[in-house]
Amino acid sequence: MRTMRSVRESAVTWFTTCRSLALLLAAVLATAIPPPTAAGDAVARVGERCGDRIARFHASEDARARGLPSIALAAPLPDLGPVPAGSPVQPTFFEIAGRPAVRIDIEAGTSLYGTGETTGPLLRNGTQVIAWNYDAYGYGPGMPHLYQSHPWVLAVRADGSAYGILAETSYRCRIDLAEYVLFAAEGPPFSVLIIERDSPQEVITTLADLIGRIPLPPQWALGYHQCRYSYCPEARVLEIARGFRDRAIPCDVIWLDIDYMDGFRSFTFHPEHFPDPRRLTDQLHAWGFKVVAMIDPGIKRDPEYFAYDSGSRADAWVKAAGDRDYIGTVWPGECVFPDFTNADARAWWAGLHPKFLANGIDGVWNDMNEPAIFNAEGRTMPLDNVHRADRELGGIGPHARYHNVYGMQMVRATQAGLLQARPDRRPFVLTRANFIGGHRYAAAWTGDNVAVWEHLEGSIPMILNLGLSGQPFAGADIGGFSRAGTGALFARWMGIGALMPFARGHTEKGNIDKEPWSFGQEIERTCRQAIQRRYRLMPYLYTLFREAAETGVPVMRPLFFADPSDPKLRAEDDAFLLGGDVLVIARPLPNSDFSTVRPAGIWRRFDLGLGDGANLELPRIFLRGGAILPAGPVSEYAGQVLLDPLTLYICLDEHGLAEGLLYEDAGEGFDYREGAFRLARYRARQEGETLVLTRERVTGNWPTVDREVVVHLLTLRGMVTGRGRSGATLRIPLAAAD
Repeated sequence: MRTMRSVRESAVTWFTTCRSLALLLAAVLATAIPPPTAAGDAVARVGERCGDRIARFHASEDARARGLPSIALAAPLPDLGPVPAGSPVQPTFFEIAGRPAVRIDIEAGTSLYGTGETTGPLLRNGTQVIAWNYDAYGYGPGMPHLYQSHPWVLAVRADGSAYGILAETSYRCRIDLAEYVLFAAEGPPFSVLIIERDSPQEVITTLADLIGRIPLPPQWALGYHQCRYSYCPEARVLEIARGFRDRAIPCDVIWLDIDYMDGFRSFTFHPEHFPDPRRLTDQLHAWGFKVVAMIDPGIKRDPEYFAYDSGSRADAWVKAAGDRDYIGTVWPGECVFPDFTNADARAWWAGLHPKFLANGIDGVWNDMNEPAIFNAEGRTMPLDNVHRADRELGGIGPHARYHNVYGMQMVRATQAGLLQARPDRRPFVLTRANFIGGHRYAAAWTGDNVAVWEHLEGSIPMILNLGLSGQPFAGADIGGFSRAGTGALFARWMGIGALMPFARGHTEKGNIDKEPWSFGQEIERTCRQAIQRRYRLMPYLYTLFREAAETGVPVMRPLFFADPSDPKLRAEDDAFLLGGDVLVIARPLPNSDFSTVRPAGIWRRFDLGLGDGANLELPRIFLRGGAILPAGPVSEYAGQVLLDPLTLYICLDEHGLAEGLLYEDAGEGFDYREGAFRLARYRARQEGETLVLTRERVTGNWPTVDREVVVHLLTLRGMVTGRGRSGATLRIPLAAAD
C-alpha cells in the first residue's frame, strides 16, 4: 500500500524522473503504432452528411454497421445522406500493426491546435499526444498523457478558414501531428467527425452544438478559490478564511481536501477534526464563503461503512474478470469502485449526495477519477475489468473501452446528485479526469503541477487548448501543487492565474504555506491587486461565461481569434484574450520581457484603479478599439455589493465608435432560463468633442435599473472620466484627459 508519507517522500524523485520516463513511453508507443508508410494500407471509406458541412466518415460499411456510440456527443447525429463530392477534408483509413488508424493530410500553412489537456506549446504542429487518462503527479515536459482525453484537433488554414476533426473512440488513442493529423487507437475501427467552417470560432461553436455547452455556473464559482491538501482541523479552515477578510483580499471559496474525511471515506467527516461540519459551514457562509469538498471514487471495503454497504446491495461496483468485485488500493486502503457507466450505479451515487450536502457543502470536487489505483500496473484498473455500461454508451465492455470516460461518467453522476439535493441551485463540480464532452458536467483543473517557471509558462497554452477542445471552464493550481517555489514565482503565477477562467490556489501536504500573504508584504500586495483585478472584472467575466454557455466559444482565447489569417498570432502563447475585447500580455518566465506580439488595430493599455498598472509582476491588460468593458467595485466575494456604480471602460475604434454587452442575473438558480435576467448593450460614439453613451436592452425581462455610471474613455492623451445615470444618455466632454 502506498501511504501518504511515501507519496510525499517520492514527490521530488517522481518529478525528476518523469521527463525521461515520459519521453521513453512516447518512444515506445510511437514504435508500437508506426505512421502509415504505404498507400496500399488504405481502406475504402464511406461517409454520411450529418449537418451543414458536417460529415462523418467510417473505414467501411461493416465498420459503420458495427460502430460504437460516440460518448462525446450530447445527442446522436442524423444521417442526411452521402457526403457531397469534393468535400475539402478527406480522411484515409488504415490498419497499422493490426490497429485502426485515420490520417488527414493538411495543406501547407495549416496550424493545428486542440488535443485537450497537454503539455507543450499552443501550436501543436509536430507534437504527439496519447489520449489516455493518467494519474500524472508532477508531470514534466513531454509527458505523453495527462488526466483528460480529447481526441480532437482544430486545423486553421493559412487564409483563416478552419476545420475540426473528432476521433469517435474512447480507447487509448495516439494523436500524431508530425506531418499530418493521425489518430491511431487500440480498439475497434472508429469513425471521424469533420466540421468545416469559415473561421476557428465557428468550428468551436459547431463543436459545442454537437458535444454540448457548459451550464451557466453560479457566480461565486467565478471568484477566487483557496485550497490546500489539507486545511485541517476545522480551526485551521476558519483561520485561513479569516485571513482573507482581515487582509482585504477577496475570496469566494474555501476547499476541503481528503483530511476532512473519516479515514478517507467519501461522504464522511472526521469525528475529531471536523466534529460539527454544519457549524463550520454556517460560520464560513456568514463570512461570505462557499465550501467545496472532495469526493473520491474509491469506496473503502468496510462492511460497517454505509457507502460500501449500500453500494454492495445495489451491485454498483466495477467487476474484475470472473464477475467478482474489483478491489484496488487508494487512500482508504482496499477499495471498490462504482461503475459510473451504468445508470443504476449513477443513480445510487447521486442519492448519496443530499445527506452529505445538507452539512452546508456548496460544491463537489471529484479527484483520483482516472481512476487512479496505487497498487496496479499503469496506475489504474486492469484493462480487462468489466463495465456493465448503458446501451447508449456501448453496453457491456472492458475497462480498455471505458477507462477514458470513467471520470466523465462520475461527474455526470455527481452533478445529478447536486441537482437532486438542491434543484433550485446551479451545481458546481470540479474534476481531475474527463473526456471530451464532459464539460457538460464539470469544470476542470490541470492536476498536480509543479512550482517551477516552466509549469507557469505551460499553463497558458494548456488552458487555451482545453478551451479549443470544448472545455471553457478550466484553470491550473496557482503557485504550483508540488515543490515550494519562490515568492517571485508565486506573485507572477497569481497575476496570470487570477485572469484564467478558474482561479484557485492550491498546494500539497508537507509543502510551505501558499496563501496570498505567505511570502511577505510585497508579494501579498501583488496578490491582492491580482485578485482584486478579477473581482473588478467580474461583470465582464460573468458576461463571457454567459456567452460560453450560449455559444461554446471559450472565455480565454488565443490571440489568433482576433485575426485567424495573421500568421504572427498563430504561435503566441505568452499572451491571450479574455473574450474578444481584453488582451492579456504576461511574463511567465523570470527574466522575460512582455511580448510585443498583438493583433492589428487599436489596443489601449489600462488599469483598474488598483495601482495594478504600475506593478510589473502583473500581466499588462489592453482594451480593444471599438469595445466597452463593464467593471464593478472591489468586493470580498461575488455578489456582496450591488453593481452600483457600474464602471465602463471605453476604447473607440478608428471610426469613433464602441459597444459592449453586460449580462446580469441573480447569480444563482435557474430563473434566468425563464427570462429573469438583463442583457444590455452599451454604445458610444464621438460627436466632435463629446462622447455620447447610450444603453439599449437586448433581451431578458429584468427591469432596467437606475444607477450611477462611471465612464473611463481611453485615449492617446490619457483617460477621460465622466459620470451620469444609467437611465439617461450621457454626454461627456473630451476637452481634457485625466
